[in-house]
Order: sequence, then C-alpha cells, then structure tokens
Amino acid sequence: MSVRDQHGERREAVEDFGEPRDPQTTSEAVLELEAVTKNFGSECAVDGLSLSVREGELLTLLGPSGCGKTTTLRLIAGLERPDGGAIQVGGERVAAAEERAFVPPERRDVGVVFQDFALFPHMTAAENVAFGIEDWDADARETRVAELLEMVGLEAHAESTPDELSGGQKQRIALARSLAPEPEILLLDEPFSNLDVDLRVEMREEVRRILKETGVTGISVTHDQEEAMSISDRVAVMAEGKIEQAGTPEGVFQHPESRFVAGFLGHASFVSGYVSGDLVETPLGPIGRDRIHGLAAEYDRTEIDVLVRPDDLLVRPAEEGAADGRVTYRRYLGPTVLYRVELASGDVIEAMHNHADRLSLDTPATVELAAAHDLAWFPAQR
Repeated sequence: MSVRDQHGERREAVEDFGEPRDPQTTSEAVLELEAVTKNFGSECAVDGLSLSVREGELLTLLGPSGCGKTTTLRLIAGLERPDGGAIQVGGERVAAAEERAFVPPERRDVGVVFQDFALFPHMTAAENVAFGIEDWDADARETRVAELLEMVGLEAHAESTPDELSGGQKQRIALARSLAPEPEILLLDEPFSNLDVDLRVEMREEVRRILKETGVTGISVTHDQEEAMSISDRVAVMAEGKIEQAGTPEGVFQHPESRFVAGFLGHASFVSGYVSGDLVETPLGPIGRDRIHGLAAEYDRTEIDVLVRPDDLLVRPAEEGAADGRVTYRRYLGPTVLYRVELASGDVIEAMHNHADRLSLDTPATVELAAAHDLAWFPAQR
C-alpha cells in the first residue's frame, strides 16, 4: 500500500493498526487485496491497491466521491473483475487478473448490504431474510430466520412487507438477509445515506453491535467522516484510487500522513513554524519540540507547518496592539460556533467555541493553543 511520508513523497506503507479496539482485530487476515487495479476505459478507478482486513474487525473505506471506494467494494464482492492484481477471501484466491482466475459472487462467502436496501417488495420480512438460504433444511432455515429477526429486534414484523416498514426497519431486514447465509465478510455500501440524521446515528451503532455480536468481518464504504470514525476499528482513507493512509480512527485523525488526509478528516489549519533547538517558533508563540509528533533532528533550522484543529484553539477579543489577528468569518452551528481568524503572519486558523461565546466579525483577537496532545506537522509549503 502506498502512502505519503512527512515530506509529501509516496512510499510503501507499513500499516499502522494502532491499539485494537476489539480483541478480534488481533486475528489473522480474512481478506487480502494485492496490487488490485480496475480501469473503466481510460479512467483508472482503483490503482494498485493493497489492503489486509483481519477476521472480526470493521474497516471503513473513507473518501470523497470518485475516489474508488465503491469500486473496491464491488471488486471484493465479485461484481467487478480486476484488471490487475489479486483478491483473496478466507485464504482462497477469488480473483487474479494475471491468472484469469475469477470466483463468481455467489461462491465468495461474502454478503452485501446495498445503499437502497434492495428488499423484494412482494416478500414478507421473514421471506426476505430467508431468500439466501432457500437450500437449507426447512427447520434450520426457520430457526435461522427467527434468530436473525430477534437479533435485529423485528420478530414482531416477520409478516410485514417492505412498504409497511420504516427506513430503519428496512435496513435491519437487509442486514439480517445478508447475515443469514453466515458469510465470512459483510460489505456495506453507504448503508446509512438514505436515513435521516437521528436514525443514521442510531443505526450505525446498531450495525456495529450486530457485527460484533456475530463476529462477522465488516467492510463499509462512506464519505461521512463522523460515521467512519464512530463505528470503525480501522479507517482506510482513499483518494484517486489509492489508499492514502490506514489505521485506527484515533491514529489517522491525530497523525495524518498527508495534507489530504488532514483536511478530509475535519477542519485543518496550518500554522507556520521555525524549528530552533528545543522549540518551534510560531505566530501563536513557541511550542516545545517534544509536542511535535515525530519531528526528527534533521529538521532543525527549517520551516514547517503545524496542524491545528478547531478544538485545539481558543480565540479571545483583544486590544488592537495586543492582537494576534482579526476574526474574518463566523458560522453558527447550533451547539458550537466556528470562527476563522487571519493572523498577522498571514496564516489563517479556525477555532470552535461554545454557542454562548460571541465574537463579532473584524474583532481583534488573541489565539491560544489549548491542545494537550502532540501535534502533527508537514514540511512548509511556501
């Protein structure tokens, strides 16, 4: 897998799995993609992508529209054939472009939950759940359906048709149907995008609970950063058909390896700094070198950009002569207010305050670095 180092150059990555959030994430890989490539005409949708997913973990492919995440999911499911590389599921090679090997979707031991749920409208909830296990013994099939309906909390709706179910209930039935054949891997394609905001939060927590309860390995696709961060054991951030960085949500957010990752995972501001001995001099005052993550000795006497997030900063009104800059933007978000401040140095930072704090536009202000954690950095872009 290729990522960018602190110099902005691509290198082969040693994946940072970080501290696992679930004991199952320490087990062996159940899915492996090796230099997988997929082209659509002259467009390269997936570009030499390599990735391993451990048994029982929930990994999310996160990235903007057109980055290749859904195509990657379809390649894993067998709905697309790779033009290069190989895919292995549960130790079995299911696709290898050079060997012209290809196992069809129905033989891959992989379940899929689609964005629109794709329930059969003429079938009851129970019949939808049973669809993928029609070849099972009748008693075993009935028992399995009853278990899954109970697991998703819809045993009372077994005889309901999809048009009698809410959006959240439809999603639960779609999930139960995909789990019925006991797949080794469950793929979720933007599974919460058709739900309203409150239900989306409830359902992503519910889906994580069910996957952990069943021990099924899950791979989800989304462009929603909050969703990816809240449910995943690991996140793989994608751009232009490649994985920019993979690791725990905390690790990827706190220590992004490229400016793209830093910006895509939330508001990112960069403060110019000059490395001088044990300090980094910035417009916000000196920062101890030990607070700058991974800043090697070779960067002494060089310029860097220090990454700060809105919750790392405090903005206060100030007298003109004592101000660090001026408030140039204010966005009310309900519980919080996002402020943008242009510093005298030319740097522009963003800070998040409680909704009760009020700073008017063009107010002279001081900016205080309030973060207690170490800070990421990048070579200066000048």
